[in-house]
Amino acid sequence: MTKTSDDILAQMMALHPKIIDLTLDRVWRLLQALDNPQDNLPPVIHIAGTNGKGSTQSMIRAGLEGWGKSVHAYTSPHLARFHERIRLAGDLISESHLIEMLEECYAKNGGENITYFEITTVAGLLAFARAKADYTLLEVGLGGRLDATNVVTPEVSVITPVSIDHEQFLGDTLTKIAAEKAGIIKRGVPVVVGPQSEEAMEVIEDVALRRGAPVIAQGQHWHVWEERGRLVFKDERGLLDLPLPALLGAHQIDNAGAALAVLRHLGADEAACEAAMTDAVWPARMQRLATGPLVDAAGTAELWLDGGHNAAAGDALAKVLSGLPKRSTHLICGMLNTKDVTGYMRPLADVAESLTGVSIPGEMNTLSAEDTCDAAASVGMSAQVAGSVEEALATIVSQDPHVRVLICGSLYLAGHILRENG
Repeated sequence: MTKTSDDILAQMMALHPKIIDLTLDRVWRLLQALDNPQDNLPPVIHIAGTNGKGSTQSMIRAGLEGWGKSVHAYTSPHLARFHERIRLAGDLISESHLIEMLEECYAKNGGENITYFEITTVAGLLAFARAKADYTLLEVGLGGRLDATNVVTPEVSVITPVSIDHEQFLGDTLTKIAAEKAGIIKRGVPVVVGPQSEEAMEVIEDVALRRGAPVIAQGQHWHVWEERGRLVFKDERGLLDLPLPALLGAHQIDNAGAALAVLRHLGADEAACEAAMTDAVWPARMQRLATGPLVDAAGTAELWLDGGHNAAAGDALAKVLSGLPKRSTHLICGMLNTKDVTGYMRPLADVAESLTGVSIPGEMNTLSAEDTCDAAASVGMSAQVAGSVEEALATIVSQDPHVRVLICGSLYLAGHILRENG
């Protein structure tokens, strides 16, 4: 039987007993065995942060492509298929090419301990090094300092807003987490910094100063705001008057600002900056589902999907929902047991009529539907359990066919929905 990329990925899962084990030793070992592909990448833009990494990357990519540049892009986790993580000069990696890269990395690793994320990230770097492009966009997986992507010297680094998340790996204070994110800052390499708390900004600026890295920070070197239904960006080169981002939400204004700061630093023209606003696509970030069996089942109800999963994401999502045309809103929520569930739900309690808790299919670390509902009830939400998203949706629309339904709480749940509803 022909081996698929899924078969090889399953083998890679067995190479280390832990899913997450932050160190760069194993990555450097494998990269050396592969003749250091990280040294042969097209100019890199390296993106870290707690929230907004993917959205910012998608806007930078849209802008660069609008400028006529070809772009490699690496992101994680994937939603429906692993191939989403590796985009070569604009196109998702093909199955045959992915198999080739994975098999080469698996063979060169020689059965040594290495995590799934580490070896698959190396496979992405190998693919990027062997294909021509003008730029490479690398999104950090977790943290920054010890993340498997942190093996490059980029053209520019980016740090999007830092907030509390992944405390078990990155530390239990904003200062510790910011220090991990700031670990991507390289000597002499400019760093674009999105809006930060005073605490996080102090850490980032300290690391940048010690490494001689010029800081290009929101509120200091560039400003961005919404005015009369347009996005206005200002830096030392002047003002840009642009369409609002295609990605919904007030928080996307800040992400757009960081993307524009990067594009302006690289010398992109105004047409490229406009493309960054109008052409960016990022699934499961307040995405309106338009087709598929779930949409058919929803009937006249609006059906939305979002993968945000921490307190800052919950706050941003609540603001987006409150800005939409008024309509009764109900959540179908599944989360991982490693997340701050009540922190995520608390701001949503003010904008949703109810929450239906579901377990995430096939996820070992899913929070049970019952525990999800208990968390919702603890912040004052009306909550009930369902055996599946389909069951939850059917119950909600049977009571009111004209509601707004948002499936939310986890990128893993969002990926399941995109696969099933494809």
